Amino acid sequence: MTTMEFGKVAVLMGGRSAEREVSLMSGTGVLKALQSKGVDAHAFDPAEREMGELKREGFARCFIALHGRFGEDGTVQGALELLGIPYTGPGVMASAVAMDKLMTKRIWLAEGLATPAWRQVRSAADTRAAFEALGSPMIVKPVREGSTIGLTKVMGADQCEAAYALAAKQDPMVMCEQFIAGDEVTCPVLGTGESARAMPVIRIVAPEGNYDYQNKYFTDDTQYLVPCGLPEGEEAAIQALVLKAFRTLDCRGWARADVMIDAATRKPWLLEINTSPGMTGHSLVPMSARAAGISYEDLCVQLLATASLDNA
Repeated sequence: MTTMEFGKVAVLMGGRSAEREVSLMSGTGVLKALQSKGVDAHAFDPAEREMGELKREGFARCFIALHGRFGEDGTVQGALELLGIPYTGPGVMASAVAMDKLMTKRIWLAEGLATPAWRQVRSAADTRAAFEALGSPMIVKPVREGSTIGLTKVMGADQCEAAYALAAKQDPMVMCEQFIAGDEVTCPVLGTGESARAMPVIRIVAPEGNYDYQNKYFTDDTQYLVPCGLPEGEEAAIQALVLKAFRTLDCRGWARADVMIDAATRKPWLLEINTSPGMTGHSLVPMSARAAGISYEDLCVQLLATASLDNA
């Protein structure tokens, strides 16, 4: 497919989620990349424009560079299904499920895929009870938020109340998760169904092990190792696990799964899957793609070519 055959393309960016700032960075990068390849691409911010304008203005397909709620959670995907405009990334159901970390874990667990123990909590008291059950350290985070926004690594029971309040400010649904000490890695998947393939694994080495919002996007202190330098066979095992996780949720197009490797047992544990990953200068999918010989510009075009509808 030539870039001219894509027709008029909207790069959806910005939106109304807590990740708006990151989405604008992702979208700007994608827009420039597509335009540099001759694609008739235009910026479109759903927070500032009504979705029906996409149809009225003759857009033929959408590249979704939105992150978080109202963009990565099935809502925009549903609107595009109604408008009949093909879009990048997983469909309505897969997007909605993947955005909900609890639902994702329930499905993975039912399919026999390893994910850390968790508790859903509705109060600070619940959070303290979860801390007693799961042990220290424990992660407290919003169920439907990304980019580590609202996340706390709890080391003592006295931190539970503040951790719950911080997470609940982002989402009324809050979860506590057993902390897995060890290597933090991430692995993108490109493609659909049997043609989907796991990309090179990236090992993340953050300052003092703190891979937070600031260290993700706005500093150069975090190390991203690709090749990942893991022991022989571990990278292939993680890629196989991530591919299963991707297919289990019926994802398509692309996604990126985050994994912790237990330092003691070397067992990989699935944390979550991102169905509209970042495409900023610090982002991990472009980094992994580069290691596989795919430039940022070619990656954007390749993803755009996978744009489709659930009910096409």
